Amino acid sequence: MLDINWLKTFVTLAELKHFGKTASALHMTQPNVSLHIKQLEKSTRIKLIERNPFRLTQAGFRLLESSQKTLMELKTCQADLNAINDLSQGTLTIATSDIISRLLLIEPFQLFKAEFPNIDFSLVNTTSAQASRLVKNAEADLGFVIAQKASQPLHFMELQQIKWCALGEDFETWQNKPLAPDAPLAELPTLILLGHDTRTRDLIDLALPLLNLPRYRIMEVGSVDAQIDWAEAGFGIAIVPEFSLYNKQHLNAKVTALPQFPSTSFGYIVRQNQILSKAIKQLLHWVNEGIIDSQK
Repeated sequence: MLDINWLKTFVTLAELKHFGKTASALHMTQPNVSLHIKQLEKSTRIKLIERNPFRLTQAGFRLLESSQKTLMELKTCQADLNAINDLSQGTLTIATSDIISRLLLIEPFQLFKAEFPNIDFSLVNTTSAQASRLVKNAEADLGFVIAQKASQPLHFMELQQIKWCALGEDFETWQNKPLAPDAPLAELPTLILLGHDTRTRDLIDLALPLLNLPRYRIMEVGSVDAQIDWAEAGFGIAIVPEFSLYNKQHLNAKVTALPQFPSTSFGYIVRQNQILSKAIKQLLHWVNEGIIDSQK
């Protein structure tokens, strides 16, 4: 009989390819990692890894495939059991970006903590693409994402259509100002955009031609807040979702709506056929109510 702990150690070692890193990731000692692998090889009666240099044997690759599926099924099963039991205590893991959590989720989270004081939040600050991966792998119970693409085995529920705006001076002038083909770089308008590690950037790049800008240069930053700060400082025009400006009471830069820019879906993702606990359903209800109130 194969021990689940041995399998977990084996899968982690196969992913990290290093005994010391595996021990650290699993909060174990390195000798215990080695012991788990030896016990697993003894139980299966076959060599699973080569140590110098590290690599999986053919048997190791076969066991890795099955082990990953087994551990995933167990995580998913545990999540469903928690939901059936209404998860009155424990931890609810939510994956989303910093800008979404701060601007759209704080009040619903406060209501949640008052209603379910024995349930802890584990909030994973990440991109929408990474949030999808975490939910898919049962490493997060729920994900709030922008621009979710249809993908098995996830279910996406739209909560809001996000509109976009330009923050910065002279944007409309730049749209209509002809530039000579040999205009120096310093004269080109600067668009302040998120880096390419976000799903929203893919959408923005596709929509930029709709703005009819002549030529422009791009300044990439790491967050929507950084976009706003640089635009406020006069470094260019930031293309940001309208909701990111809701709590900005004293903006100096001009805000220009972009009706020609396609709207973007914001919503939540869960695994298909995932059982949702009473607590998660209530949280989603509060998030939806907050969005409706913000649009009045």
